[in-house]
Amino acid sequence: MAVSPYVQAMQELFRANTRSREFPAHGAKVHSVAWSCCGRRLASGSFDKTASVFLLEKDRLVKENNYRGHGDSVDQLCWHPSNPDLFVTASGDKTIRIWDVRTTKCIATVNTKGENINICWSPDGQTIAVGNKDDVVTFIDAKTHRSKAEEQFKFEVNEISWNNDNNMFFLTNGNGCINILRQLKPIQSINAHPSNCICIKFDPMGKYFATGSADALVSLWDVDELVCVRCFSRLDWPVRTLSFSHDGKMLASASEDHFIDIAEVETGEKLWEVQCESPTFTVAWHPKRPLLAFACDDKDGKYDSSREAGTVKLFGLP
Repeated sequence: MAVSPYVQAMQELFRANTRSREFPAHGAKVHSVAWSCCGRRLASGSFDKTASVFLLEKDRLVKENNYRGHGDSVDQLCWHPSNPDLFVTASGDKTIRIWDVRTTKCIATVNTKGENINICWSPDGQTIAVGNKDDVVTFIDAKTHRSKAEEQFKFEVNEISWNNDNNMFFLTNGNGCINILRQLKPIQSINAHPSNCICIKFDPMGKYFATGSADALVSLWDVDELVCVRCFSRLDWPVRTLSFSHDGKMLASASEDHFIDIAEVETGEKLWEVQCESPTFTVAWHPKRPLLAFACDDKDGKYDSSREAGTVKLFGLP
């Protein structure tokens, strides 16, 4: 099969920059990495109860700050969709915290009912959704920091996300389904996988979304038609994390396999694989360039565990 010019260009770029670079971030395992909307900063959340923020320089990450305050593991974090100075963290301490990188302070602590494991910010910036271990999803007003809707689900809620148009809310569940809601009220359910449906991501172009499952498959869905257009099956373990590149043309997926699969979205062909020493828990493409941030479960690595734990890695740096 002829390789597209895009794939050729990306493969040449990655061939020239094959090495992943490591940056010490935390004293324990990193659960989540995310780029600010402008791509100047990368944030990471860790089992060590802190968040770290790095500035991206030409060829490296420079640690800017460590954010303390949570009383338990920071399981997930995300940035404001259009304000590059604000990010929010979800923790097992039954709070979420909003932080401002200009003052390096926590500007709001919102108490929630359970141990939080999932968080996302609506595309219009007005609502923060948080999911906890008891399968309760809460919508929090990003300005008043008050809860405005809450729903207890009768199934295991995994990852949560708005669509790009901000008018529908999606969640993946333990029965292999994708649930589509409006204001937390169900409008549709899609049987997506034969087993636990773990993660979901929308592509920046608004054409597709992808889900990853315990069956080790990644499925790609047409946003408008809600039909599965193709599957990616190169991983052998449950798919834990997904990310689309800024142009929507590449999809990174990772699991307990010791590599990250990078696929060309339109064909499903393997574009590249990023070698890892251990399982990968979180991946995030830079919002403007082909640069992938990720973090692994370092304790199983070949390295001395004390040195290796809590690093953030970048692939695609010159």
